[in-house]
Amino acid sequence: MTESKNTIWDPALFLTAFKDSIIKLNPLTLYKNPVMLVVEIGSVITTLVTINSIFSGEAYFFNFQITLWLWFTVIFSNFAESLAEGRSKAQAESLQKTRTETVANKLLSNGSIEQISATSLRKGDFVLVGEHETIPCDGQIVEGSALLDESAITGESAAVLREFGGDKDAVTIGTKVISGNVKVKITANPGDTFLDHMIAMVESAHRQKTPSEVALEILLIGLTVVFVVVIVTLVGFSRYLNISIPLTVLISLLVCLMPTTIGALLPAIGISGMERLVRNNVIAVSGRAIEAAGDVDVVLLDKTGTITLGNRIASEFIPDDGVDENLLAEVAFLSSITDETPEGRSIVTLAKNKLGVRGRDIQIPEGAIFVPFSVQTRISGIDYENVEIRKGAYDAIEKFIKERNGTFSLKIKQVFEMISKAGGTPLIVVKNNKTLGIVYLKDIIKEGIKERLSQLRKLGIKSIMITGDNPLTAATIARESGVDDFVAEAKPEMKLQLIRDYQKKGHLVAMIGDGTNDAPALAQADVGVAMNAGTQAAREASNMVDLDSNPTKLISIVEIGKQILITRGSLTTFSVANDISKYFAIVPAMFSIQYPVLNTLNLMQLGTPHSAVLSAIIFNAIIIPMLIPLSLKGVEYRAVQAEKLLRGNMLVYGVGGLVLPFICIKGIDMLLMSLHLV
Repeated sequence: MTESKNTIWDPALFLTAFKDSIIKLNPLTLYKNPVMLVVEIGSVITTLVTINSIFSGEAYFFNFQITLWLWFTVIFSNFAESLAEGRSKAQAESLQKTRTETVANKLLSNGSIEQISATSLRKGDFVLVGEHETIPCDGQIVEGSALLDESAITGESAAVLREFGGDKDAVTIGTKVISGNVKVKITANPGDTFLDHMIAMVESAHRQKTPSEVALEILLIGLTVVFVVVIVTLVGFSRYLNISIPLTVLISLLVCLMPTTIGALLPAIGISGMERLVRNNVIAVSGRAIEAAGDVDVVLLDKTGTITLGNRIASEFIPDDGVDENLLAEVAFLSSITDETPEGRSIVTLAKNKLGVRGRDIQIPEGAIFVPFSVQTRISGIDYENVEIRKGAYDAIEKFIKERNGTFSLKIKQVFEMISKAGGTPLIVVKNNKTLGIVYLKDIIKEGIKERLSQLRKLGIKSIMITGDNPLTAATIARESGVDDFVAEAKPEMKLQLIRDYQKKGHLVAMIGDGTNDAPALAQADVGVAMNAGTQAAREASNMVDLDSNPTKLISIVEIGKQILITRGSLTTFSVANDISKYFAIVPAMFSIQYPVLNTLNLMQLGTPHSAVLSAIIFNAIIIPMLIPLSLKGVEYRAVQAEKLLRGNMLVYGVGGLVLPFICIKGIDMLLMSLHLV
């Protein structure tokens, strides 16, 4: 998926956002933003006061200006949200184009094929997809293999292989088959496909507020209520002192003291944060996960498909002393016939092609019983008559042989250590209690993974590689990839327990994986990131899916999560800080006539009480559109210590929020006085 061409400076986007901001003036819509709803109520009241002044023949120009700028405050707030929504909707429309009216070849129970609309498919249906056809719905390949064009979803032009078995059998609606034929089991109903979730996430109407956003909104409502009580109390206090304060001035004071700046920008910050995540080709099922990503301090990475390219390829047969290489190849072939893992298929291919097995008819003994590979046993093989053939991990085969009173030869141990130290994976092949040799599987580390893991370390995040490989192989891969720690010979339940152990210690844990065996750990992790190229089970268990299937994408996810939190915090600090200047503008204007001593609080030396109030309300309105670009782009995140980052932001947005309004309000006051608008 490519980035939307719409920017905040796009005239068409501006016009649409302005229209939407007017529509959002409807109180039934604006109630979702209580702070701005109070401002709108104040605007309505000042409008009525202005109309009354006009018809009663009283001076109305000051009231009119206050009313105008109060309405601008509400409109500018709606405009910020509408602009963020507009950018997201542009992305959604771009995604909608990939959802065309596709015809699906539904496979019926009697074996016949019926052509139906893709929208009529339901979870559990089976479809056949051939060359140049479009995948009609999310599914899982149950037969065959195909080369797919996924550019409509991921934005990547390179074709990818999807096939039955292993960890790359999931297919996504809207992708196209370049070559091959596959049978697909539909795993999602219409409206619940991956593309639907993707569109729903970028459409702000479906965006759920995150926990900290809800908490901040409650705080803003609380502050608003406090200031409303203050103004009501002030009315009684002024009457007690026989001071007449115009209603428009009281409302102006209320609006200026309320956290209107952050109240106006809060929705835009959340929407734009989700949009930035989508532009990075990551789909988040949960807003809570995005927030958690900003605080993650431990990340677990599955080795195969995450740190390495995924498919360990059989590159060599190394026979034991006195064993013929062709015999080793033939036995390895027999042990791998039903092994549907990529490694198993590569062994079959190597046996056929590299060792001249092609063209020979390897006879499968009659009555043979195949032993399928499983994550628990890590062994596959075949039994016939009194023969037991097995292929598997060193420790699993060692246990198998010991149970049959066999032992490993010195060469097997030496070759095993040599391959493990080289970062490869040795699979031992045995017949009954005798070792025949080793299959050398090579792991290829993904390009750039070491540099990206170094960046995680700078962010204060500990990386742990999880693998089912033996400790020697794991140690080599860990050293070459640059992870901080590793866990070898790990089973799915071990991954799950490791995450729980870290969580009990107070850590926030992220898990990256792509296989079905990663699903429990992905579900348990605070941030579970599944690779789009992985299995359907992994994608369903996670709360984020990386469309590019790039494990280093976690860095971008963490940075976006931190950026959302920092942006929200920085603009909240700015909003609260700039209330102080407005206090020094309006309060002296309200009481200085009756109590001249309060003129000492007029630090900005504003011209008149009317110009002071109007200058403050104008600044309160125009600061919102001035901060829209920052709220959409986000405050820049730098990988530095949290204390240093906090001090820097407090200096910029705390002190800046305190000083800037004094300068701007004074400037506006001078302009108003020179134009004789007050």
